[in-house]
Amino acid sequence: MSIGEVLNLYKDKEIKIRPEFQRLFRWPIEKQSRLIESLLLDIPLPAIFVSQADDSVWEVVDGLQRLSTILKFMGELRDEATGELQQSSRLTRTKYLPSLEGLSYQDLPQTVKIQLKRARLDFRILLKESDEAVKYELFDRLNSGGMRTSPQEVRTALLIMSNPSFFEALQDLRRRNHVIEALSLSERQLEEQYDLELIVRFMAFQQSTPEELASFADIDSFLTDKLLAMATDEHLDRNHLFDLTNRVFVIANSIGAAAFRKFDSMRQKSTGGFSVSAFEAVSAGLAFHLDAWSALPVDEQIDGLYSALSALWVDEEFKANSGAGVRATTRAPRMPGVGQRLFTLG
Repeated sequence: MSIGEVLNLYKDKEIKIRPEFQRLFRWPIEKQSRLIESLLLDIPLPAIFVSQADDSVWEVVDGLQRLSTILKFMGELRDEATGELQQSSRLTRTKYLPSLEGLSYQDLPQTVKIQLKRARLDFRILLKESDEAVKYELFDRLNSGGMRTSPQEVRTALLIMSNPSFFEALQDLRRRNHVIEALSLSERQLEEQYDLELIVRFMAFQQSTPEELASFADIDSFLTDKLLAMATDEHLDRNHLFDLTNRVFVIANSIGAAAFRKFDSMRQKSTGGFSVSAFEAVSAGLAFHLDAWSALPVDEQIDGLYSALSALWVDEEFKANSGAGVRATTRAPRMPGVGQRLFTLG
């Protein structure tokens, strides 16, 4: 259909972009400008996939970046949380149409505006009963032709679609100070939702058998499958799982960011950046012995954590299965056992 027709559907709220999805729209203006240039040069774009709900309203599944770029340039993109229109974008210089530099949609000649409205986009519709795995594969291309979307952003988008309340519970957990301080991630990592991925990773490992941890082929697909299984499992004790996760972070944060970083036993301090190997081992160890750790006074928790970390970073099994170059498929089956062995008390 033509962009003009798409615009009318969007104004009538017959095409929907969830507020949470809108946070994934982060193309730089250079990529936005190239897309508008492609439309004006009549270069075909990949299809936009939408999911059709019972009320026939379309929800964008794949094509968020492209559709948002077009709507924002035309001054029609809403902030879905407030309903207010976002400011129209101004283009940068492009390879074949350098005269676009600095122009907004309103600056274009009328003939060019009409040309843009008549440009056609290919839409494909997923019916409500479409398989969730198919929807995941489409979300994995939310930014086709542009900036890479992180695996957790993909999982978040799919989770919102399958169980919004589970997503909100994860959001609440990631905002807690003891979680933020224990992870102490960079701004870029937070932007890519790596904190959420780590929370999901802990929960997924807790909900997995040793055989499952030893048999998965790809960590991202494994985490996605586990997250969706947890979100849709009516028999899962969600309160227990979230309470367990929260308590583990509370104890880990008794020594701040040191718990999940390389530990120098000689200087009794952490060194370097975040270590996913340490995270998997430490979190699993604390979870397995949680009642014993929770019963300790805080000062004894601190001493116990430093002692366990000193042992962890010189442990031969840990060293052999962690660090750069060790695949998640090799590391994941071993870290829970390492943590359970080294974080026992008494």
